[in-house]
Amino acid sequence: DMLTINERIPEKTPYLVVMLQECERMNGLLFEIHRSLSELKLGLQGALNISEAMESLTNALFVDRVPGTWTSLAYPSLKGVGLWFANLLARVDQLAKWSTSLQTPVSVWISGMFNPMAFLTAVMQVTARQFGFPLDNMTLQTDIIRTPLTEITTMPDQGAFVHGMFLEGARWDEEEGVLADQLLKQLHPALRVMHVTALAIDQKIS
Repeated sequence: DMLTINERIPEKTPYLVVMLQECERMNGLLFEIHRSLSELKLGLQGALNISEAMESLTNALFVDRVPGTWTSLAYPSLKGVGLWFANLLARVDQLAKWSTSLQTPVSVWISGMFNPMAFLTAVMQVTARQFGFPLDNMTLQTDIIRTPLTEITTMPDQGAFVHGMFLEGARWDEEEGVLADQLLKQLHPALRVMHVTALAIDQKIS
């Protein structure tokens, strides 16, 4: 309920604005899923004539493909509809917890967002406001941390922790703390939790 969430927010910080935007898009997707499946159910029960849209929905589900009316409102994904739906529920869970607590997750599942760049921009906005820097003079710096996701209990003092990214054509060397050649049969190894901070362009460490 977007109205209830908005009423509970005392001040719309950049992070909360991102959460609201994500919730709005998720609500639109969930509404279309519910609408189309309810319509299909009525069609199969004989209460409605089977339309071309219902046939397309049935055909997509039969071959484990995400229906076009869903993908038009969703995020890029190559998953079959079964895995896609499980992934959708995980995305809903993150937003449900975020919108209930109104606290930014200790580590944001950034690949589980519709618009990950909006969250990264929010990191810069928060830092710019905190230190009085012009936003157009801000940039991002990322550092891979050694602490496992399960052991992270609080947000960092500056910036944010994010996870959910994968590497292609490389891997993260845990001992050396650098990128290395990928190992055989490890096509897309997961990247560890990343600490994203914002700083003035002239302060960035190259």
